[in-house]
Amino acid sequence: MANITIRDIAERASVSVSTVSLVLRDSPLVREETRERVKKAAADIGYVYNRSAASLRSRQTGVVGLCVNDLTNPYFAEMVAGIERALYALGRTVLMSDAQEDPARQLAFVEKMREYSVDGLLVSPAHTIQAPRLAALVRTSRIPCVLVSRDLPGSGLDYAGYNHRDGMLLAVEHLIASGHRRIALLGGSRATWVGSERVKGYRLALAGAGLPHDPALEIEGPLTRQDGMRIIERVLALEHPPTAAACANDVFAFGVMLGLRRRGLEAGRDFAVTGNDNIAEAALWTPSLTTVDTDFQVIGREAVRMLLERIKDPSLPPRHLVLPVHLEVRNSSMARS
Repeated sequence: MANITIRDIAERASVSVSTVSLVLRDSPLVREETRERVKKAAADIGYVYNRSAASLRSRQTGVVGLCVNDLTNPYFAEMVAGIERALYALGRTVLMSDAQEDPARQLAFVEKMREYSVDGLLVSPAHTIQAPRLAALVRTSRIPCVLVSRDLPGSGLDYAGYNHRDGMLLAVEHLIASGHRRIALLGGSRATWVGSERVKGYRLALAGAGLPHDPALEIEGPLTRQDGMRIIERVLALEHPPTAAACANDVFAFGVMLGLRRRGLEAGRDFAVTGNDNIAEAALWTPSLTTVDTDFQVIGREAVRMLLERIKDPSLPPRHLVLPVHLEVRNSSMARS
C-alpha cells in the first residue's frame, strides 16, 4: 500500500494524472462529478495524500493566516466569511485569530505563523498597533502580507479596503439634503486611522454646505449598542441638540435607535440616523437603517487577489486599493419637515 501513487488513482478513475493532482490539491477547476470519482478511487485503494511532501515540492502550504480585530462585531464576521469563501474557491485553507483589538496578541499571531510556514497573511490591524512594529515583523518573517479594511500609513504594506472618508461624506451630505442642519458624529475614535478618515468626511460635508462645525456634536465612544444608547442620551441633553446623527458603524447606530425609543422618540420620524458597513441586520431593523454599503464579497475577493499576487512576486511595489462606497438609503433617515 505504501507504493500507491496518483497514477494508480488515475487508472482506476479513468482520468489523467494531472486531473488527480488537481483534485488532491482541492483545485476548483475540476468538475464535481470528476472530483467525487477521483476521491472514491483514492479511498478504494487506500491512498493517503502527503500534504507535507507536496508543500516541500511546491514551497507552498496552501495555508493563509488571517487576523482580525473583533469577531463579535458583525462587520468583521461578515468580512471573514467573504475572505474565507474567496480562499476556499482557490483551494486554500485559513488559520484565523481574533486579536480582540490587542496589538500584542496580533503581533504574536504573525510571529506564530512563521512556525506554520503559511503562504501569506491577511491582517486587519488592531487600533493601537504601531505601523513600524508590524511592518518590521512582516519583513523579518518574509511572509507576504496584505492589510484589510484598516490601513497603516507609512507601513509600506499592501492595503485593500473601502473609502471611509467618502462613506461618511455621503452619509452627512444625505442628512443635509434631507434638511438637517445640526448633525452629530457619534462613535469610534479619531485617534484611529478609520476614525480620523470618517471625521474628515464629516467635516468636509459640513464645510461644503456652509454649516458651522460644533465640537460638541463630535462624540467618541466604543462601537457597541450599549454605548450608542448611552451617548444618544448625552446628545439629547445638549442645550442645542442635533436632529440627526451619523454613526461610526451599524451596531452603534442600533444602540442610538434603541436609546431614542427609550426616550419616546423614533428614528426616521423624530430623529434621523445613519450607520456604516451595511451588515445584514441593517435592512431587517425597524426602522430599516440607512447606512454606508461595503460589499464583503468584493473586499474578500480583492484582498485575496492582492495577496496571491504578492506571494507570486514579492518584489512588487506596495499597492493601495481603495474601493468605492455608496449610501443605502432606508427608513431611519427621514427628511426634516
